[in-house]
Amino acid sequence: MSHSISKLFAMIAAACCLLAMQAPLLAQDNPYRLEQGWAKYPAGRKWGSTSGVDIDRAGNIWAFERCGARDCADSKLETIFQFDRGGNVIKSFGGDMFVFPHGMALDRDGNVYVTDADGKNGKGHVVVKFSAQGKVLMTLGKAGAAGATNELFNRPSAVTVAPNGDIYVADGHGGESNARVMKFSKDGKFIKSFGKKGRGRGEFDELHAIALDSQGRVFVGDRGNGLVKIFDADGNLIDEWKQFGRPSGIYIDAADNIYVTDSQSDAKRNPGFRRGIRVGSAKDGTVRALIPGVGPEPDKESVPEGVAADPSGVIYGAETSAANLLKYVRQ
Repeated sequence: MSHSISKLFAMIAAACCLLAMQAPLLAQDNPYRLEQGWAKYPAGRKWGSTSGVDIDRAGNIWAFERCGARDCADSKLETIFQFDRGGNVIKSFGGDMFVFPHGMALDRDGNVYVTDADGKNGKGHVVVKFSAQGKVLMTLGKAGAAGATNELFNRPSAVTVAPNGDIYVADGHGGESNARVMKFSKDGKFIKSFGKKGRGRGEFDELHAIALDSQGRVFVGDRGNGLVKIFDADGNLIDEWKQFGRPSGIYIDAADNIYVTDSQSDAKRNPGFRRGIRVGSAKDGTVRALIPGVGPEPDKESVPEGVAADPSGVIYGAETSAANLLKYVRQ
């Protein structure tokens, strides 16, 4: 077989693989429906932008909310809410502590970790660990201080916790902020960081999400580059996936199902991709479903940024632009 014919077969094979990977995207299969009016917000209080959401072992839903507005810079309202599966508020705390509530994660013991992705008036640029009752157990970073040392953050956007207690922080939110992943031990001691600003392999443009799969691989949502980037626990790049769109949020369940929110794709920033929540496999990167956003047309649809799913497959979305906490169930 000639070299030119071999090259042709290779190109055809590559094209077939690409089409197979994108087929679920093109089909836009959506086996979910939105359960309207699920969350019963506190009486007399307006619900604000929400980007953090997670689920505890009892099936209760936790949300990180921005003080009935777009941020909490001038507010003392509580920011962390626990809902039961019926949408009723169980408890809330975290008032007068944050500027720009953003990422949220729970560990195996039910402790709550949150990130504050901005700074003002001596607050912000921190990761805080709470008990489930709202007691502050640990603070990483220094409130109100932005930096690039091993002790400081600059707009940390997301956090996740390994089964052994190791803490991974997506440190940065685009622009002039940091662009790295920070790893700490369970008692808050710095272990290492990896990544830098850029558009190359293993580099970040706008960090926005982070999650771990059952193998301990670190999935990072690089929204600016439109990629989910996968690393081992030591920060070595394993792969980069484009098929999940511009990732604003990532959640991986115990069965390695992956849920990725894409709240920004449009004809200019990510042509060919529709906004929505993509559901697939963290094992091989296949996309099985796309839950589209709500809006007049694909490029203007409102889509959650934060995402989580319970063991039965019910999906919860934390919405910033429309200020809501959404629930999706299988049809």
